[in-house]
Amino acid sequence: MTLLRVEHLNKEFGGVHAVSDLAFTINPGTIHSIIGPNGAGKTTLFNLITGVYTPSSGSILFNDVPTAGKAPYQLAEDGMSRTFQNLQIFFNMPAIENVMVGRHLHLDRRFLPSLLRLPGIAKGDAQAREKSTELMRFVGLEAYLKADADAMPYGALKRLEIARALAAEPKLLLLDEPAAGLNATESREIDEVIVKVAKSGVTVVLVEHDMKMVMGISDHILVLDYGKKLAEGTPDQVRNNPDVIKAYLGGGAA
Repeated sequence: MTLLRVEHLNKEFGGVHAVSDLAFTINPGTIHSIIGPNGAGKTTLFNLITGVYTPSSGSILFNDVPTAGKAPYQLAEDGMSRTFQNLQIFFNMPAIENVMVGRHLHLDRRFLPSLLRLPGIAKGDAQAREKSTELMRFVGLEAYLKADADAMPYGALKRLEIARALAAEPKLLLLDEPAAGLNATESREIDEVIVKVAKSGVTVVLVEHDMKMVMGISDHILVLDYGKKLAEGTPDQVRNNPDVIKAYLGGGAA
């Protein structure tokens, strides 16, 4: 079974081909990395998959259902969640409430019951807090359960975003440069979280420049160059591909 299928995907911006005739599939339960030089089209591809951009042509199927015309919130309801290159944290809120925001799809959002704070609403909020607590522990943030987001270090905030994305209970989690700006210790912590997420049954797709991370945890790697597929395969296949070495990894890549 294929969880995500991309077929002949194209995206143009004023005549510039950001993504060109791209095709690939992602199977459930895998860690799938997308790499390539700056400007290769990686984030554009994420935005196409998650409904932020509309393809110029081609198709994307999630669980064998075309995503065309669906807004990001509708794809989230279908089981797709993501993080962004730059932190999208509510710094004026406690850490736990940042994660609770990700539970909104599973809460009673009707206006009148919420206005009147009916018992079902209070019960749902309590369950959301409990689930968010579990997720913070899952990503290694137990020490920050009572912390405000603006008091947390950068590496912890990266994991907080992952916890919030997981709160939506996605089938597919897309991580846009989760290790960007992290030191070696923080990168290892993110590695461990991503592997735990995949082992829990959530399929992970990440865009990342940290080649040690990519080669260490990926089941499958897609290499982009100027919006086109340059190579695809296992870490060993990609590592030893001469076109990849020339275009991205460099002659001394290990």
